[in-house]
Amino acid sequence: MDFFRLKESGTTAGREILAGVVSFMAMAYIIFVNPKILAAAMGEEFVPALVVATCFGAGILSILMGLASNYPLALAPGMGLNAFLAYGVIIGLKVPWQTAMGVVFLEGAIITVLVLTRVREGVMNAIPLDLKRGIGVGIGLLIALIGLQNAGLVVPDAATMIAFGPFGPESLVAVFGLALSAVLMVKKIRGALLIGIMACTATAVLCGLVRLPAMPLAGVKAEYFRTFFALDIGGALRLGLLGTVFAFLITDFFDTMGSVVAVGEQAGFLDEAGRMPRLRHVLLVDSLGALGGGLFGCSSVTTYVESAAGVGEGGRTGLTSVVVGLLFLLAVFFTPLVAIVPYYATAPALVLVGFLLIAGVRSIGWDDPGTALPSFLTIIMIPFTFSIARGIGYGFICYVLLKLLTGKVREIHPLMALVSILFAVDFYIS
Repeated sequence: MDFFRLKESGTTAGREILAGVVSFMAMAYIIFVNPKILAAAMGEEFVPALVVATCFGAGILSILMGLASNYPLALAPGMGLNAFLAYGVIIGLKVPWQTAMGVVFLEGAIITVLVLTRVREGVMNAIPLDLKRGIGVGIGLLIALIGLQNAGLVVPDAATMIAFGPFGPESLVAVFGLALSAVLMVKKIRGALLIGIMACTATAVLCGLVRLPAMPLAGVKAEYFRTFFALDIGGALRLGLLGTVFAFLITDFFDTMGSVVAVGEQAGFLDEAGRMPRLRHVLLVDSLGALGGGLFGCSSVTTYVESAAGVGEGGRTGLTSVVVGLLFLLAVFFTPLVAIVPYYATAPALVLVGFLLIAGVRSIGWDDPGTALPSFLTIIMIPFTFSIARGIGYGFICYVLLKLLTGKVREIHPLMALVSILFAVDFYIS
């Protein structure tokens, strides 16, 4: 029995496994970044436990996504959400970390209700197709920007905001990997992105930039599960934390939407109306990711746009996600080995995924300013604000205002109007 319908999807088991490895490599940084961010608020002694929680959260939810939706969408603790939880809630509001995880759980519970009542699906289907394409293009630019930053090719600058970075050894390795991956991609060689990542890592090892671990295996102790089921839901129900729950809700809701639209457009999953079959399954698993993140103590687990890296390697079914999930679970025991892959080694893959995603710009109807302008605003604001949710919010608000001010009120879907108001409230509170 072909559970993942590989033939129907025009793919093979080998291709899906390769795609899963590529997606995992593009996402593996979260194993080390997420614990460091949360430990800044919880304490360095929590790092081993947070590594285990991160791997379990990403592993279990990615496998569940693959089995439930049959899409190559992988999940892990969301960047941005984890920083907000650590610095904005635990440190900023002086909230115990157990209560902060309760906030994440509550946000996930609300989103789950919105999915079961089809509200979340309705919002996604209410978005005009060109605006969805703009979201995908904007995310492509964001991913490319992250890749360039990881490569050290662009750096912050006080005068111009960003500038060309100093060309160090890491940058040279990244440029080498980018050139190699690009040539392989042009030659249509499968595994181009993975080969680029592995070649960069091997080069870094040979140049002495990265050291091989003395022991590739890591032991797992009972104390590493200390964050599991330690959340305080009662404490999160305080009236003073309702605004925090709302902020998490808005960000998580639309970060996921942007990622799903971008990857779905790239893989050809969207129909002529811009709708995605089995969308409810995707959104339900994603909402369970927030619940799981609170239960495991690793922050909200959400759909990763880096899944596009696997799609770029030909991943088209849930088998890709299952492979990603299994690799995350195995990473609990192989963290020293996974740790040798430097962030600049994955930079070429992110830049090239950005290239693949930006192709959607040609399908936007630029002759209609009423939709094209909001799409353009979405495209530029996602990378400029470094936030998928905020970029989407600016595009939504612009779309509704243009329709309202030009007398085309009937073209505004009620859900679009409601979401735009919620975004405006969120921007004001923020």
